Amino acid sequence: MISSEACYLAGMPQLNFTGLSENWLLKECGHRHWEALARESGRTVPDFVADDGSRAYAAFTSVRMRAHAFDEVGENDEFTMQTTLSRTGAVRHFSEHRIASRKGAIADVLMSSTFVRRTQAGNNRSVARATFARLAGDIAPPPSDASGMHATAKLLRAGAVAPDVERLFGQACDREPVEFLPCPNSDFNGADFLYFASFQAFVDRAEWHAHRFLQPPVLADRDLYFHANINVGDTLRVRFMKESKEPAHLAHWCAIFRASDGARIADVVTRKRWRKA
Repeated sequence: MISSEACYLAGMPQLNFTGLSENWLLKECGHRHWEALARESGRTVPDFVADDGSRAYAAFTSVRMRAHAFDEVGENDEFTMQTTLSRTGAVRHFSEHRIASRKGAIADVLMSSTFVRRTQAGNNRSVARATFARLAGDIAPPPSDASGMHATAKLLRAGAVAPDVERLFGQACDREPVEFLPCPNSDFNGADFLYFASFQAFVDRAEWHAHRFLQPPVLADRDLYFHANINVGDTLRVRFMKESKEPAHLAHWCAIFRASDGARIADVVTRKRWRKA
């Protein structure tokens, strides 16, 4: 197991209209997960090569965000992030990120990844699991959160109903899907994949397109399940599968589809709370 801690001062990159920026936080947690993988495997930099000689990357299969006080973080506030990473399978890893200030907990982020490679150069639709004859790090039993996330991701990937998702909602939502053309300069990462943190941004844009709240709600929980990726130039469709708007919160389950072949590439379950007066 690898553990580390980092300190931050909230500035414009870390903040948005409702407080701490979820997009920044996801990117930072993903970066720390990637750096921890390098340290756990005895590397000075995260440079992984699979058995077939191709470059391998850690692809997130699921991410769980529990936001406790995003709207209480303001400019120049100090906060810390404690990160632990463990190996939970041959090519699977799980990290936990605890974000807190002197006032208390701000967020918990849980991330599960597996190593992948492209079987066709430049084609993100050819991604397959990578194998390593030797990969440092003892395999530990996965935490209960990791096992639950993996089980839900497996059900959603197979097109089945996941009980922990289904029970959050009532009737299906008949809202028209929202289409996006991801931009290579903004939505893709340095490995030329559609960046995992961009999925959250597309769902938030679809939510804003549908509601345009006078007072935007604040994130409470978000679960992201990733099934596939896209190539530059492909479009996405964000479909609201179910939605619940209550006095205390707004919740929705969105499925994200690849327009070129209709493949379901992600499911995102979101719960937000209304901002305090």
